Amino acid sequence: MRSAHVVSVVREAEQALMDRLPEGALMRRAATGLAVHCARMLPRVYGSRVTLMVGGGDNGGDALYAGARLAARGAFVRAVLAGKRVHPGGLAALRSAGGRVIKGDEGAEGAEGVESALFDTDLIVDGLLGIGGRGGLREPFAALAALASNSPAPVVAVDLPSGVDADTGEVAGHAVRADATVTFGTYKPGLFVDPGAERAGRLHFVDIGLGPELPGADLLCPQAVDIARLLPAPGAESDKYRRGLLAVRAGSDQYRGAAVLCVGGALRTGVGMVRYGGGEGVLAQVLARWPETVGLHLDPLDGTDPGPGRVSAVVVGSGRGTQPANADELRALLESDRPMLLDADALTLVAGSDPLAGLVRRREAHTLLTPHAGELSRLLPDTDRAEIEAHRLEHAVRAAKLYRSTVLLKGSTTVIAHPGAPTVVNPTGTPLLATAGSGDVLSGAAGALLAAGLPAQDAAMCAAYLHGRAAELARDGAPISASDLLEGLPLAIAELGTR
Repeated sequence: MRSAHVVSVVREAEQALMDRLPEGALMRRAATGLAVHCARMLPRVYGSRVTLMVGGGDNGGDALYAGARLAARGAFVRAVLAGKRVHPGGLAALRSAGGRVIKGDEGAEGAEGVESALFDTDLIVDGLLGIGGRGGLREPFAALAALASNSPAPVVAVDLPSGVDADTGEVAGHAVRADATVTFGTYKPGLFVDPGAERAGRLHFVDIGLGPELPGADLLCPQAVDIARLLPAPGAESDKYRRGLLAVRAGSDQYRGAAVLCVGGALRTGVGMVRYGGGEGVLAQVLARWPETVGLHLDPLDGTDPGPGRVSAVVVGSGRGTQPANADELRALLESDRPMLLDADALTLVAGSDPLAGLVRRREAHTLLTPHAGELSRLLPDTDRAEIEAHRLEHAVRAAKLYRSTVLLKGSTTVIAHPGAPTVVNPTGTPLLATAGSGDVLSGAAGALLAAGLPAQDAAMCAAYLHGRAAELARDGAPISASDLLEGLPLAIAELGTR
């Protein structure tokens, strides 16, 4: 599990550690790790060309000290000084090792030298701004970021790409786009949340001894080994009841595919049995595609539901409708004591009904809400979609507290929030997941894991990981449909070695 901490926590931990170390020791540790990773990005160090973009803060100092180490190994290192200040010790170390300094404010001649340094190089090191930067890059940093983006050379960011908000991943204006980021002491939340995550590239962690000074994580990013530990693996004593029985109330005559995809997502994630309830037409289509499903005919105009029956969990909402009968069905299901996932139309009904919202808040059983940003804007008063997209972590946590439930906020970065627990971000997936029906498959997968007995936060985390990985595996990077995810889910599970 990758752990991340917000800037204020990192600052306190760094100060506590620096108080016990000789002056400059922490920066030297960071610079040594940075130099190692820079060397790995070069064909060879001796004779390679490295350009440092240097701001006035500690990140600039890290870059200068790392550059000095590379220069000592035979690299041709140039430092472009972007600010009025520069770390004196780092600058002296670079010059002593034979590095060259270019000042970007020396008129046309300086500008020409900067452009040459950024284009005629084998590696660019971004040390413009550190984790304290806010509000995007201003000149001259913005111009340097643009030049670096257009350069054919790979870019490695020091701790965080300059211009990315360390706590949120927000990019307000210009920011460096890195091929890799070398981060120190702990990960920063903005490295995992788009658009910051997309600009960070591959992440490399350098341990500088900060761990003992850090409290519990503010944010977690699971890795394959974490998901493998959580996924229930069938054993010799397994039967369909132990593997979980899931009730699905999804789909309608208008959206029959939602039911087919949701049921398929559950079955392909390993649920023991699905009990599907729906209208005659959609029920027939579900049984035709998934004959192993146990079907129950429900009149879509009635709203009377005999209840989930002998099941371990319930999924409701995908393509179900928002008519009064659907609200009656949802009310009855919310009053049950089964773990429950609410998606799509179920969320719309909750957002428009104080009594239904109250039922959600009062539930004692595990409850998982799976909105996209538009649906979450309806669940949260006085909050529009743009605000949620800009501050995904904040509003997912807010919704989890408001509804006393686990919230899985879908999007380019899937965020999972649970009251009183660190926020989780999912590392898998591809933009190709933005396709009709993708969320229906996710609901089925998460429902299967709820039915298997996983707590809502773990079920959401595992389902999001498998769903994203299924998209990566399904068509080897080619365009996919939601149906392709049903083929990718078993591949994602098998890859973890739990089946």
